Amino acid sequence: ETLSSQISLIKKAIEVIPVEIPVHFTDIPAEYNLYWKIRKGLFPSVGAVRKTGTTVIIEDVAFPLHRLAEATLDLQLLFKKYKYNEAVIFGHALDGNLHFVFTQDFSTSEEIERYEIFMQDVVNLVVKKYDGSLKAEHGTGRNMAPFVELEWGAEAFELMKQIKRIFDPENLLNPGVILNNNAKAHLKNLKPLPPANEKVDKCIECGFCEPSCVSAELTLSPRQRIAVYREISRLKVSGEEPHTAAALVNQFSYAGDETCATDGLCAISCPVKIDTGKLVKELRFQNISARQAKTAMWIASHLELVTSSARNALSLVNFFHTILGTRLMKNISGGMRKLSGNRIPLWTAPMPSGAKKIMVNPEISDNPKKVVYFPSCINRSMGISKGYDSEVQLTDKMQQLIRKAGFDVIFPEGMNELCCGMAFSSKGFKDAGLKKSKELEDALWIASKQGSYPIVCDMSPCLYTMKENMEPRIKLYEPVGLIMEYLLPNLEITPLDEAITVFPVCSMKKMGLEDQLIQLAEMCASKVVVPETNCCGFAGDRGFSYPELNAHGLRDLKNQLPGSIKKGYSTSRTCEIGLTENSGITHQSIVYLVDKVSKSK
Repeated sequence: ETLSSQISLIKKAIEVIPVEIPVHFTDIPAEYNLYWKIRKGLFPSVGAVRKTGTTVIIEDVAFPLHRLAEATLDLQLLFKKYKYNEAVIFGHALDGNLHFVFTQDFSTSEEIERYEIFMQDVVNLVVKKYDGSLKAEHGTGRNMAPFVELEWGAEAFELMKQIKRIFDPENLLNPGVILNNNAKAHLKNLKPLPPANEKVDKCIECGFCEPSCVSAELTLSPRQRIAVYREISRLKVSGEEPHTAAALVNQFSYAGDETCATDGLCAISCPVKIDTGKLVKELRFQNISARQAKTAMWIASHLELVTSSARNALSLVNFFHTILGTRLMKNISGGMRKLSGNRIPLWTAPMPSGAKKIMVNPEISDNPKKVVYFPSCINRSMGISKGYDSEVQLTDKMQQLIRKAGFDVIFPEGMNELCCGMAFSSKGFKDAGLKKSKELEDALWIASKQGSYPIVCDMSPCLYTMKENMEPRIKLYEPVGLIMEYLLPNLEITPLDEAITVFPVCSMKKMGLEDQLIQLAEMCASKVVVPETNCCGFAGDRGFSYPELNAHGLRDLKNQLPGSIKKGYSTSRTCEIGLTENSGITHQSIVYLVDKVSKSK
């Protein structure tokens, strides 16, 4: 009641103000969360439209509440006077608190002088004209430190310095950030944002991306990757400090490239959708040699031979695992990896056996219900792992479930040579990736009768890659999407009376299918636990070579899963290997769960 009354008063008070769209208050969480997201994105959004090479500056000031309106107009006049035409003002009006954001070029003395005079006028406006505060809610910072004495007076300023000397006699804590005797401190050590690569030049290093990054706190976050890459680019262009540039390039190889999952979750968190992974893929492309590119193209042209070799290798390794046991196998493989300088991929107990080759029997049927099934090259290579509750590999289980729902299964022609291209493009082999993507799209177009039938791929990451690269003329689904839209109407579900866990992989989050996975799982089990994590860090096959990334991404997983949970489900084969290893709970495709609890209607 009180809230409704206040809303009515506010509406009445502002009804005389001309607006672009009608003022609308909402109590719907989805709507007000979106409003907050827009509000939080104002700062980085200004950065996205700034001129490349300029720096985004944000300050927060406060005015006496009864003078807020006229002070806001005066602040706007200052922006106009100094030609900061892209500036944005927002904040917390009920507290008299205003944030303002603008962009500044620090590359010339004229621009720095413009900035100096503008800041002096802002200080005079806030302090002298309106008796306001130069800092409303955030820390003073180097930009306002030179003006603390003007705001508080010489006596109070001296008292502050005395207190500082008592607690920090060596001036070790944030020197010059709050108290600074240099009246020009805000014009020193200016940080430019030089052009580096168009994929990330819009970044203002706000850090919104960092909570979504699996490598943050292990090596670098997206913001840090961009900052280091900018410095490398600046040093290369200027020719300054060649030894520093060489050292940064060397360190960036592991911290910036090798431990980047390139999962794209940073783009979801970024208000302007900057995907740092695309920069890393571009750098990988630039760094590959002609010989490496030739090798990748050979593999792309002989994929059936390569996957067959992978199946045989996995079966051989699994044979030794059976003979030697897990502990001895882990010690031997770990020793070999160490001796090789970590060039040999890490073996773990969830490593699967080799898959059996898919036997394609052309189905001649007048059944109009058909699904085109493209088994990913990963699942054509990898069979079941120890701990599975089924002896049937995923490629067979997928067919069984589709047929159980009353659909015929169609395989694309030349299936064993087909691949979505992600295995190549993610490593920088653009040409090989595009070649495989185009081959697959052509084969699927024919198999689906020019888009008449739905197409399913058994790996969410592969399906995401297909959607990114292929024309929307064909209907592409990963397992959850196909099950929910096509198979469930023809299946009777008897849910398990037990707790399970599901892990939505990055590609599902990017496609907006996370809720669908959870909804499907809740139809199949009495309790579903979804851990609070982002990317698992396996990143395709990267978890085999850089297991520390996978372990870091899932460092809190085990503690989030109750002991009553015995099974986990997801939609990416390699991610499931890492999830099993780091949780102690066998993870497998959600297809196994749906098949287990369903029967034909």
